[in-house]
Amino acid sequence: QVQLVESGGGLVQPGGSLRLSCAASGFTPDHYAIGWFSQVPGKESEGVSSISSSDGSTYYADSVKGRFAISKDTAKNTMYLQMNSLKPEDTAVYYCAAPVEVYAGHLRAVDFGSWGQGIQVTVSS
Repeated sequence: QVQLVESGGGLVQPGGSLRLSCAASGFTPDHYAIGWFSQVPGKESEGVSSISSSDGSTYYADSVKGRFAISKDTAKNTMYLQMNSLKPEDTAVYYCAAPVEVYAGHLRAVDFGSWGQGIQVTVSS
């Protein structure tokens, strides 16, 4: 199945920007969407954003609308999450996952799908 490798995390000041990348290998058209989840220690992961491989439609959690932008580069088999106007509450480990779907207004990863290794994003002054 698809293998996902993340990069681009790090430490940034509030109001700053980061761009996360998720490079996929073994990707097929059967994966209709790929997305990002965030996780804070002791809490369940939360869906952040996703993009469809078929029509390019996107999903954003309410907390990131207007600040984050998801995109993909088909030639590079890579998905990006541009994170702008970062807030301390954005601090988390971010995971890319595929395939994902939006169900009842929430982003979820399909059972037995693929996950990246996780990458730390820390927003602090």
